[in-house]
Amino acid sequence: MGGGRPLLVTGGAGFIGANLADRLATQGHTVLVYDALTRDGVEANLDWLRRRHAGRVVPIIADINDTVELGRAMAEADAVFHLAAQVAVTSSLDDPVQDFIVNLRGTLGVLEASRRRGRAVPVIFASTNKVYGDLADIPLDLGDETYVPRPDAIRQHGIGEDRPLDFHTPYGCSKGAADQYVLDYARSFGVPSVVFRMSCIYGPLQRGTEDQGWVAHFVLRALAQQPISIYGDGCQVRDILFVDDAVDAYVAAWQRIDASNGRAFNLGGGPANAVSLLQVIGAIEQTLGCRIEVRHGNWRAGDQRYYVSDTRHAQRILGLAAPRAWRQGLQALASWLAAEHAPAEATP
Repeated sequence: MGGGRPLLVTGGAGFIGANLADRLATQGHTVLVYDALTRDGVEANLDWLRRRHAGRVVPIIADINDTVELGRAMAEADAVFHLAAQVAVTSSLDDPVQDFIVNLRGTLGVLEASRRRGRAVPVIFASTNKVYGDLADIPLDLGDETYVPRPDAIRQHGIGEDRPLDFHTPYGCSKGAADQYVLDYARSFGVPSVVFRMSCIYGPLQRGTEDQGWVAHFVLRALAQQPISIYGDGCQVRDILFVDDAVDAYVAAWQRIDASNGRAFNLGGGPANAVSLLQVIGAIEQTLGCRIEVRHGNWRAGDQRYYVSDTRHAQRILGLAAPRAWRQGLQALASWLAAEHAPAEATP
């Protein structure tokens, strides 16, 4: 499918946004890549998109709160995938006002621009599992390098969308409030909207840091033969999801907007891809054939000892296939990062 009006991806030069823009352009769509280019590495992602899709990728270099530029982009778009965000809990603690401005006010601007169109533009929004808080009420047992939930239903299926919301940290508040605004604009104003409460997404184009994108960050530290800092004991569990599978979900939500409208989906690797930080480090050591020094710090505010997405709702409504196994995805990420950071050959 292709043609028609362009599709807008805010944060389109970021990790997930660039992968999504690549998929949409490959399918034949014109993609408006809206990004302020404030994060390290995103200009390289945008250059990569331009090389791959000359003429189909249209960069718009602007802040998400630039109402003039955003309004122009929304006026052209057939749908918007809203991924522009302040993405780190630590940054939100350092500057909660800026976190609010980007995550909540920016999202409200996108929703208002859609509402004011004669025909509302579908908004597919990237939320976070942090809307569920620290999940401290779930009883856990400590197994071999991993926490295991005692409740059988959670152990088998993960955390469902019926879990009560409980915002922790300014980041959790800003993303959680934006999450609720997106759902309410579907109810109150008829803006076709979908929310993805994402777990840990990883894969090519991810240039992780200690504050965000931890799987890539771990691989980068290992490639550089540098120690990895873990906050907590390292047994905390996440269900990691390869970026291609996340992109599948975003595209399906748009293509099935009649069925997905007004819904929130937990999006992650599910129980089959539930893994602790220490287990990921062990797999990186096996993949790269190295030993990694691990240093431990105090637990961070709002950190969840166990989070695994119950993905059955998304799989049923969106028709998603089983995600890539995490060890295969980790190998793909490690290969990409190794090539990306390989020393340039000397020019004779």
